Amino acid sequence: MSATAVKLALSGVRKEFPVRGEAEPLTALSDISVDVRDGEFLVLVGPSGSGKSTLLDLLGGLDKPTAGQILLDGAPVTGPGLDRGIVFQQYALLPWRTARANIEFGLEAKGIPRRARRDLAEQYLELVGLAGFGNRYPHELSGGMKQRVAIARSLAFDPEVLLMDEPFAALDAQTRESLQDELLRIWRATGKTVLFITHGIDEAVYLGQRVAVLTSRPGRIKAVVDIDLDRAADPDVRSSERFRELRHHVWSLLHDEVARAQDLEQAALTADRRSSHV
Repeated sequence: MSATAVKLALSGVRKEFPVRGEAEPLTALSDISVDVRDGEFLVLVGPSGSGKSTLLDLLGGLDKPTAGQILLDGAPVTGPGLDRGIVFQQYALLPWRTARANIEFGLEAKGIPRRARRDLAEQYLELVGLAGFGNRYPHELSGGMKQRVAIARSLAFDPEVLLMDEPFAALDAQTRESLQDELLRIWRATGKTVLFITHGIDEAVYLGQRVAVLTSRPGRIKAVVDIDLDRAADPDVRSSERFRELRHHVWSLLHDEVARAQDLEQAALTADRRSSHV
């Protein structure tokens, strides 16, 4: 497959949820259409309540769109599958399994023999910088190390696409920046297609080849920004003039949406107070 082929295609994706006591459903996403190229690192950024996590649930096959379609390599996404690896904000590691055994979990589902599973787990522990930590349990690992294990687990069964839902949001700033660098290194080493969801503008600009900006609810694609940073040539690219320009551009696109999201939240709170006094 060529580097410019479409790996993941979203066309007219809409998601509605019924609201108890209301005749009209809540529309979380409306007419989401975007293509993710094979081997691309695409970041989705949007204000709180813009449907980012809802969209990831649809991409992961954990829920189905009300309208529109999602295609992976031209085939409809109809449910969960090992062709998609998901990394959540909360590490979702099995506490009774070691780091190595957590990584082997998906490999067991694929029926890979025990020795091969162990070899692959060791390979991916090394890839994420955790060689020698395979026998540690999650409670013996830092937050950043747990997220490295989660990334290794998702990569080990060789998914077509890696879906990441604000995976670094719970980490301190220094650990977050370190893992962003690690993720870019892993992405270059594996050539995986990555769709990364965040509400952080700096993180979006630093990581993405393109940044898709979502509107406030109902979430739509407001704009897709090409990111032309030369990260390899500039080790401190976050301090560069071009980084600041791109960050400001994405911030400008998001600014009105954040304000609108806050207005919607305030209106909902006001409506709740009024209904509670009726």
